[in-house]
Amino acid sequence: MAKAIRTKKWSRRLKVLAAALMMTATCLQLPAYADGNDAQLIRVALFANLGSTYKSTTPLVTFEASGQWGLQSERGTTMTIPSGQARFSADGFRVKVLETTDFKTAAAAAKLLQATTDKPLLFSASFNGKTLYQLYTGNYGTAALAGQAVTRVQKTASAQLAGQQPAVTGSEHLQAGSYNSLQEAEAAQASLLSAGFTAYPVLQLDGSQTYTVWVGEAASAAELSTLKQRIETSAAGMNLTPAGSGGLIIRQDAGLNMDKLITAPHYTIAGKDSKVLVQGTGSGIKVVERSQRTYRGDMEISIVNGDLALVNVVALEQYLYSVVGAEVYSSWPAEALKVQAVAARSYALQQGERFKIANVVDTTLSQAYNGMNSENDKVTKAVDATAGEVIKSGGKIVEAVFSSNAGGQTAHPSEVWNGGAGVFTNVESRGDQSAQAGLQTWYHVLLNSGVSGYIREDNVKQLAAKSDAGLSKVTVTAQNTNVRPIPLIQSNVEPVAKINPGTEVVVLAKVAQSNDYAWVRGPFTSAQLLKTLQGKTTTALPSSISMLEVSKRGPSGRAMEVTANGQPLTVKYADTYRSALGGLPSTLFDIAGTGSYTVLGADGNKVSKTGSQGAAVLSASGTGTSSSNALVVMSADGQARAVTQGQMFMFIGQGNGHGLGLSQWGAKGMADEGYDYQTILKHYYQNATIVKE
Repeated sequence: MAKAIRTKKWSRRLKVLAAALMMTATCLQLPAYADGNDAQLIRVALFANLGSTYKSTTPLVTFEASGQWGLQSERGTTMTIPSGQARFSADGFRVKVLETTDFKTAAAAAKLLQATTDKPLLFSASFNGKTLYQLYTGNYGTAALAGQAVTRVQKTASAQLAGQQPAVTGSEHLQAGSYNSLQEAEAAQASLLSAGFTAYPVLQLDGSQTYTVWVGEAASAAELSTLKQRIETSAAGMNLTPAGSGGLIIRQDAGLNMDKLITAPHYTIAGKDSKVLVQGTGSGIKVVERSQRTYRGDMEISIVNGDLALVNVVALEQYLYSVVGAEVYSSWPAEALKVQAVAARSYALQQGERFKIANVVDTTLSQAYNGMNSENDKVTKAVDATAGEVIKSGGKIVEAVFSSNAGGQTAHPSEVWNGGAGVFTNVESRGDQSAQAGLQTWYHVLLNSGVSGYIREDNVKQLAAKSDAGLSKVTVTAQNTNVRPIPLIQSNVEPVAKINPGTEVVVLAKVAQSNDYAWVRGPFTSAQLLKTLQGKTTTALPSSISMLEVSKRGPSGRAMEVTANGQPLTVKYADTYRSALGGLPSTLFDIAGTGSYTVLGADGNKVSKTGSQGAAVLSASGTGTSSSNALVVMSADGQARAVTQGQMFMFIGQGNGHGLGLSQWGAKGMADEGYDYQTILKHYYQNATIVKE
């Protein structure tokens, strides 16, 4: 009984949709498609398959809105979408997993597939008084890829299939008739479903505002021809023709909540050149698959390279409300927020049609953009206060790149993309240190086992006893206190040890918690580094790394060349070292080998040593004998560090990001000192002016 009631609710929603369709010619006023060069609008790709340029894909997008919104095709068709949820996907190659009238069976199979790369789509249709659930996976770029998925799907969902065989489906359809209303199309659909053929109503996107029924989902023209013969044999007199490339397929969509059945309109975009524009509402459109974020403006849906593409078409200034709030803290001084607003506006306007279907994307590949979720009143005021202002040099808008923290000195272009100086050059960024204000201190400690790591100060109790070399000793205040590999809590990294109160450890150093200004990363083994270096260097990699050092630095001190065992690890751009060496925050770093150290002899010569060879060392216990697992080496100024038996590599650096142009933390620091936003911008972008466009 409950399922029958829900089916009736769905039917009523479609009747509302059909009635609204007949009114849209006069009552809907949707904006025209945005031009990428329009100064008032910006196109932001949320999902798209653009090959090597950008790839973030999803099998479907789910919209939510509290009020009705409008839909418009490029060919003139307009309609309203009921409030609540609506879903969209791209017609294409899929795997049809099963059909069943039992929702629990379909949902159980769908849940099994959700944990795999073959993402499920669950549709429902009503016929003969029952609800039929149709489970698919996909989309896939080609029929061959869909064919490969059949085996995976069969294996994953085998317990739910009850003898059914997953099969490849495609976007080749037959068209059956033309109807003036959705109800008429549904009646034709029901007769085809009863005969055992897949069918669904289609709103034609050619401006005629009429419905048809598409039959079948063949993967090739030959398969479609065979299907046509079967249908004509089973349903004599039915007029079937190949469907056109355009169309908006309307299906029911069944949710995956086992406690209750959730249905929503599901619109499938058909035809590789088809586009629809979903008009925003006053409260915005929530995109479930984009972390439940809500967006201003409109949503353009299309098919690009066989995948669903979603572009947010939004007013530039409203886009900036989100970007500034996502890029910096809204609690920062107003002048720092204005700095970010002008830089972000300049960057966005300079992009042109970089991403083909969009000007920018919503990740830090362009600028962070989280929709209305990152908006804030202080940020909005800063954007409004600088409305239209951009950075210019030589009569052109500057591509005002920025990074989180320059580490005290911004980068020279040669240290990032091999360019020359000009608007971008290395300048002092003393405000960057504000990133570590108020952070806790961490103790770098050595355990008797030879393991070294970091403990946060609020877990430490100072002891009166010292080691023979005068190094402090501490214990901890709680059971199973974590000893971390770096001075930072990393939820995805296991501690190197756990210790309890009463266990004495030697303090090697006190350091600030790793932050955007100063940080520690590692320790990395040779094998780990060789794995991350794979494919990122133009030179052959050694079989093992025993020595790693920065052999050349740029004007700001950033690494321009790194050598392994004395041989350069050549990369296309120096900034590539960040990703090549395990995801480092910046290239402004030093490297410390945990299993080696350098001794300065009386004759002034430096000698590199490994482990305990020829060195006077002190163990963690302070007894004056060397530990079997680690040594403590002390410098002339009393600095101590552990030397391990095996060689690993620690990176000690400053800054976060490429360091070119504006330093966000540096701007915050200068704003704290009383500088206005234009002065700050001109400090970071040399030979530039701030103008209102």
